[in-house]
Order: sequence, then structure tokens, then C-alpha cells
Amino acid sequence: MEADKHYIFRSARLGFRDWIRADIEKMAEINADPEVMRFFPATQSAQQTQEFIERMSAQFKEKHFCYFAADHLETGDFIGFIGLSVQTFEADFNPCTDIGWRLKKSAWQKGFATEGAKRCLDYAFDELKLEKINAMAPQVNLPSVNVMKKLGMKEVLAFNHPLLADDERLRECVLYELLKKDHVLK
Repeated sequence: MEADKHYIFRSARLGFRDWIRADIEKMAEINADPEVMRFFPATQSAQQTQEFIERMSAQFKEKHFCYFAADHLETGDFIGFIGLSVQTFEADFNPCTDIGWRLKKSAWQKGFATEGAKRCLDYAFDELKLEKINAMAPQVNLPSVNVMKKLGMKEVLAFNHPLLADDERLRECVLYELLKKDHVLK
């Protein structure tokens, strides 16, 4: 494992940390995979990935959370991101703190998104003292919607995402919510 990986917190199998330069190429591979990005309007370039990572690191420095770089602890392999981010696009419910994830295909179907998101919720409610966390996805993104349900989140709204307005397949989205008082530590 790289010496410069300092975990902010861990779950049973995952380590969560701020981003490092070595993550850019690995995350760019994930963002360039059409199957991983099938519920987004397009894949992302290496430059877009670098800008994303820079935004996440800046947000972490300011708020002590971001979409964290996630590593599989047993192997030390970077698997993608799981974490929290502030959403500010034009919507009645924004700004809100969103929980999200994007993992490489080899990390799918192993329960990592659910495990990691549960641990991020614990961090959000217990360490950061946030009162509410949201999650959103296009209605067609059933894998993510299923994770939201496994987290105990409740659907509160169906909406047309303004940043996806021109995409007939993706614009209809759902917003889920979990309140601190309803969160159960596992």
C-alpha cells in the first residue's frame, strides 16, 4: 500500500481518504468506461476527471467531506469514490448534501457501494453532525436507487434534473433523503 494514503475513516473492507495525484489516471479510466457512465450523459475526459478531483480536495479542505477516494483495504486497490458532496444546481431542495458513489466494474456486485455509503452516513451524522443527507439519480438508474433503499433512505421527490433537461432518458430523477434521527448505526 502507498505510504501517502491516510484514511479519514474505514469500513470493514474499505478505506476513505482525500485524493492524491496518483488517483487521477485511475479515476479517469473509470470515468472513461461507457458501462460505468451509462447513467450519465457522457463519459468524462482525463481533464474533467482532474478538475473533479481538484474540486473534491478543495471541498474536503473546506467542509471535511467530499466524494472520498475509496480503497479496498485488503489489496490497497483504488476502486473509485464513495462520499458526500454539496449540490448547488437550480432546484428547490438545493443546496443539499448528497451521498454518491462511482466504482470501477471489477468492484461491482460486492456490496462495496452499500457498505461504503453506510459508513459515510455514520461519518456525516456522528462526526460532522449533519441533520439530513440526500441522494439522487435518474429513475432508470436502478442499481443506485436500490443502494439508496438499502441505506434506509426514503424517496421524497421525482423531478426533472435541470442539468439533464436535454436528455430524455436521464432527465427524470428521484431524490431520496435520510434524516439523522432516522439513521441507525450498524
